[in-house]
Amino acid sequence: MEQKVVLVDEHDNEIGLEDKLKAHQNGGKLHRAISVFIFNSKGELMMQQRALSKYHGAGLWSSTTCSHPFPGEKPLDAAHRRLREEMGFDCDLKELCSFIYKASMENGLTEHEYDHYFVGVYDGVPKINKEEANDWKWMSIKEINKRIKEDKSQFTAFFLAFYDRVINEAKKAGIKLSE
Repeated sequence: MEQKVVLVDEHDNEIGLEDKLKAHQNGGKLHRAISVFIFNSKGELMMQQRALSKYHGAGLWSSTTCSHPFPGEKPLDAAHRRLREEMGFDCDLKELCSFIYKASMENGLTEHEYDHYFVGVYDGVPKINKEEANDWKWMSIKEINKRIKEDKSQFTAFFLAFYDRVINEAKKAGIKLSE
């Protein structure tokens, strides 16, 4: 059964449902999404290398987890669900911000999302679901910035589209970040 995503307007009001793949085709329809940024007590970000079987962004580095809420599911509940499903753990999460972004991807697909960004702190070792994630790594903000500058092709287009803004919001919120 094809997963549905929640289509929204520019104020995050629900306006319908669409098959996930169709929502990413033909320039992308605006839909609700979640992205989770997990930091450790040193301020490093847990990065996820997407599974090699993904239909977009396969093998590329991205935030700890990102996905779409099910119809009727609150963004916070979706963030907890996907953190458990993809990375094998859960922790306290706080919504940091939300905004719209658009990013072109390979295969003619487009991410056009009203994304809710969540942050949390966790010092453990994830137990990744190999169907979702190929690998993971703690990275300092300095290392991420260096890697982006040297070769941004190792990151998903959507991570590059929202990374700077989310990190700036995290700094404003007083979240400890490793520089």
